[in-house]
Amino acid sequence: MPHGIIKTHQIGGVMTEIERMTQFIDIAAGRKKAELVIKHAKIVDVFNHRIIEGSLAVAQGKIIGIGAYEGEHELDAHNSYIIPGLIDSHVHIESGMVSPEHFIRTVLPCGTTTIIADPHEISNVSGLAGIKYMLDATRNVPMNVYMMLPSCVPATEFEHSGARLDSDAIRSLIDEDRVLGLGEMMDYPGVVSGNEQIIKKLLVVSNNGKRIDGHSPMLEGKDLTAYAAAGISTDHECSTVDEMRDRLSRGMYVLIREGSAARNLSDLIRGVNEHNSRRCLFCTDDRQPEDILETGHINNHLRLAVSYGVDPITAVQMATINAAECYGLAKVGAIAPGFQADFLIVEDLETFTIKHVYVKGRLEASNGQMVRTFDEQSISSVSGTMHVKEFPIEALRLPLESDLARVIRITAHSLVTENVIRKVFRNEGGDFISHENLDLLKLVVVERHNSTGNIGIGIVENYHLKGGAVATTIAHDSHNIIAIGDNDEDIYCAISELIRIEGGITMCADGKVIDSLPLPIAGLMTNRTSEFVKVKLHEMHEKATKIFGINSDIDPFMTLSFMSLPVIPDLKLTDMGLFDVRKFGFTNISII
Repeated sequence: MPHGIIKTHQIGGVMTEIERMTQFIDIAAGRKKAELVIKHAKIVDVFNHRIIEGSLAVAQGKIIGIGAYEGEHELDAHNSYIIPGLIDSHVHIESGMVSPEHFIRTVLPCGTTTIIADPHEISNVSGLAGIKYMLDATRNVPMNVYMMLPSCVPATEFEHSGARLDSDAIRSLIDEDRVLGLGEMMDYPGVVSGNEQIIKKLLVVSNNGKRIDGHSPMLEGKDLTAYAAAGISTDHECSTVDEMRDRLSRGMYVLIREGSAARNLSDLIRGVNEHNSRRCLFCTDDRQPEDILETGHINNHLRLAVSYGVDPITAVQMATINAAECYGLAKVGAIAPGFQADFLIVEDLETFTIKHVYVKGRLEASNGQMVRTFDEQSISSVSGTMHVKEFPIEALRLPLESDLARVIRITAHSLVTENVIRKVFRNEGGDFISHENLDLLKLVVVERHNSTGNIGIGIVENYHLKGGAVATTIAHDSHNIIAIGDNDEDIYCAISELIRIEGGITMCADGKVIDSLPLPIAGLMTNRTSEFVKVKLHEMHEKATKIFGINSDIDPFMTLSFMSLPVIPDLKLTDMGLFDVRKFGFTNISII
């Protein structure tokens, strides 16, 4: 017997590792039949940027090879294309507003077979318990789900979140197999200035040989160089081709985002060329159920990229092998011997209409529908997250020192707000009240994690609501309660309803609840289907327009959810008060 070869046998009907490998080699060499052979296919070779016509053989959940193979089961592709399973290189599952299991059921029929998720949102509510829930809920699903550990919990020191994750917390999970590294490092000023706590987090990850995602909008020059030098290898916040090129030249990968709120593909795709395309990936970041169900997921990126003139195979590379190489996923993202058998059968390389989706060689979705079900994780560890200190309606008063006030002006189709000064209406006691002739509404943020009793109050323009209030516990990034309305009674009603349903979205008028979408998973997600959420949100959007007259140029709920994010200019409101993002500090509402 040659040195190094060990003879083994089956034990109890289970193949040993050596026997599995021997069988795999026999199938690849054509001595045995494959489990599945798909014939008459046009197979996209992402390594050579070409199309191979032939048969694809699959066994043991892996690609055997391309060639004249025979299979126990054979399928005729009728000259359709086979491409690798698509990869979303950065996504917040929570933004889909459904549980991880329902999120997977929604995106897998769109051809996404691998996602790299950042559980930043649920971590800001439930801390490590939130991350562990996301890991457990995605452990036995027909998709490759990897995690990046949230880097900024809380996102800033100017609001109260439900948890605080330091370097020790990061260390406690960094060795998990499906944890690839550190999520988007939003505190780029802390990186550039060498903040000790930030550096500790970076070192925990880099010393373990894992990756660090970036988040550096508008960062340039030596500050950007310092950011990259700290080991940060990606960025999904580019909005211009120049920003994209700056990051590529510093050795970073650029994740081209097309989400529901931020859509950068049409601007950035002009900067993709044959020289830099292999450093460009696709991601959604945040994408809501309606968008996914109507236009798709990463398959939508493919369609858009090709429509803007990108070579179809280049687009496929960006959606597959580029992401796999960026994140060190050795055996996904390509159709080649030994790679995991994650692939799609599509009609063409223009519309990318998906016929079938395979994961590990098993048919999981066909013609837009899942073909099997799987179990769901208990939500008990991440429910019951509403811990609000009881307060009277009088706590919603906003006393002002003059008739001039600093106001948050909403900008249509943008997360950026304006910092404006307006003449406001006050009652006899000097409190701000909305007036029917003035488009000025009260905005309230109530801390809901630790019963601190914190309530921030401000004024908003250009929302156009009349006769009621809207409130939600989706309030980036700390996800406190945020409410907007033209009278305290309905604002109080909406806040009370959110506490009752354990988080979600609600609307109130005349002291009564008009409609609600409960989100019992950390106040961010439901364990109902994406189709249910789509229908419910559509109904609530119609009521927002017809009953309350809310500005039709904005999404009434998504816009509200970003009014508390103190890292996007100009003016935002947290539970601690009115925040001037340009000056990076709190500011007074009253103008004296």
